Amino acid sequence: QVQVVESGGGLVQPGGSLRLSCVASGIMLSTYAMTWYRQAPGRERELVAAITSIGGMTNYADSVKGRFTISKDNGKNTVYLQMNSLKPEDTAVYYCNAVRGDSDAIYDYWGQGTQVTVSS
Repeated sequence: QVQVVESGGGLVQPGGSLRLSCVASGIMLSTYAMTWYRQAPGRERELVAAITSIGGMTNYADSVKGRFTISKDNGKNTVYLQMNSLKPEDTAVYYCNAVRGDSDAIYDYWGQGTQVTVSS
């Protein structure tokens, strides 16, 4: 059974930092493209940061460039999102997504989300 579990969310003051973790069981994250998404109340889910399975190339939403960093530790089967200089507009539920495809199917897994609240 595949499980993707996020952790590390919480309440932080503006300007503060958090590091989110996404741990998988049942799959090898090194073979998946990994993406962090977020969804704020009343808004659509949006891509925050992504990292490829091969080469580890990264991509970021313009709103988080220079503040957030996505990385992965294949040995721990974990993907991270380091969030610095947090702003109130970063408040959202953050989700981890693992995707890969082959000639037979697309494998797409989501975590349950972790709440990040940026407030003074």
